[in-house]
Amino acid sequence: MTATTAAQNRLTSPGHPQRWVILGVICLAQLTVLLDNTVLNVAIPSLTRELDASTADVQWMINAYSLVQSGLLLTAGSSADRYGRKKMLLAGLALFGVGSLVAGLAQSSGQLIAARAGMGIGGALLITTTLAVVVQIFDDAERVKAIGIWSTVNSLGFAVGPLIGGVMLDHFWWGAIFLVNIPVAVIGLVAVVRLVPESKNPRGDRPDLLGALLSTVGMAAVVYAIISGPAHGWASGQVLLTAFTGVAVLTGFVLWELHIPYPMLDMHFFRNQKFIGAVAGAILVAFGMGGSLFLLAQQLQFVLGYEPLEAGLRTAPLALSVVVLNLTGLGARLVPRLGTPATIAAGMSLLAAGLAAIALFGGDGYGGMLLGLVVMGAGIALAMPAMANAIMSAIPPEKAGVGAGVNGTLAECGNGLGVAVLGAVLNSRFAALVPAAVGAASLPAAVAAAAGDGERQRITDAFASGLETSQLVGAVAVLAGGLLAAVLLRRAERAESAQADSAAVAA
Repeated sequence: MTATTAAQNRLTSPGHPQRWVILGVICLAQLTVLLDNTVLNVAIPSLTRELDASTADVQWMINAYSLVQSGLLLTAGSSADRYGRKKMLLAGLALFGVGSLVAGLAQSSGQLIAARAGMGIGGALLITTTLAVVVQIFDDAERVKAIGIWSTVNSLGFAVGPLIGGVMLDHFWWGAIFLVNIPVAVIGLVAVVRLVPESKNPRGDRPDLLGALLSTVGMAAVVYAIISGPAHGWASGQVLLTAFTGVAVLTGFVLWELHIPYPMLDMHFFRNQKFIGAVAGAILVAFGMGGSLFLLAQQLQFVLGYEPLEAGLRTAPLALSVVVLNLTGLGARLVPRLGTPATIAAGMSLLAAGLAAIALFGGDGYGGMLLGLVVMGAGIALAMPAMANAIMSAIPPEKAGVGAGVNGTLAECGNGLGVAVLGAVLNSRFAALVPAAVGAASLPAAVAAAAGDGERQRITDAFASGLETSQLVGAVAVLAGGLLAAVLLRRAERAESAQADSAAVAA
């Protein structure tokens, strides 16, 4: 069967009869993973007090999960393609449930860190297999809407995680935030066994063990460098050495994948303009969202004077606008009418406009920031599902797990780059305006060291100016990247159309 025939079969074949029920089950599992990324931040004071955890211990409790998860995304996706996506989904739920049980009953910081690492393995399997299953059970007509709902879970986890954590800690001890995952994991296991069909790559390629090792080590090193950069300094030996190691190992991974006949990630995908365009757009959406949230937290607390919980509530409109628009299916309806390139260009333009609105109007009060957050949410709701669908449709269906791993890896890298780049712009602008404050651990530390009210006001104004500059830089980067992604996707569509016309004439 030719590739064109296979594509036509996918267009006309109906989706799984219970596809919407299955989508609900896997979204529930996905939500549990994403809640665990945010809920732990609320429990930091309780963990510090009850487990006698140091600052370094708390950092590792948070980072162990994200490091293991990000490092294993490609490997998890490849394993799902080879051994079966249903099997790996079940394994992910089981590992996540067991890890949650161990974490909830941990008696020391070391036990909790180990449990979080185990949960990271389960999380990597769940993130990749859930998206891969969505691609398998929905046809082309419904896939964008389904991926939009799947993407909504990411925003919902961000919005409700701190609130759920706060409510639970008001009524229970800190371990409850982990034990609540267990019933969800059990329900998910039963539902997956009964409902989700098995699917895997029929070729059964040999496992790429060295590729899996290189991708895991390389990604974990790069993500660790990004995570530790703000604390240790981007120019510190530890951060530079870790980043260099990660880049070197990932370079070795690329060379190895080009060399072997059964690669885990086929590098020839990167010759596909549709794939490259979607990849560029996905990185920059995550770049804009991750970097802006990093800056917003500081703007709300340090410039506008809100408490941490108040600041968290005031960023919720971003996530809620994404949830509402994706649940109404706006993006899914626009893609057939406008086409994927135009939908992505519109979404990225709105995301950039939202960042610019926050930069220009958010410094004087929350009203201008609220406008920017809602516009950003609208942009993300349009662009993210369209790009995820473009990535997955550019990869053969038998490699859906690897495609989901690529999508997850891009999100991790984009978020980290957003924090790193926009944070560096903020620090550079702040240092240029107030050289005397260079070396202070934070804005509050710089304000506390100020000689008088006039100097304190000057330091605060300089920090606000740095925030404005970094947000505008982010807006320009997102807009330029969105337009580039749209151009590449448009070219790819024209090339595919010309190839189809030639094939029709030849037939």
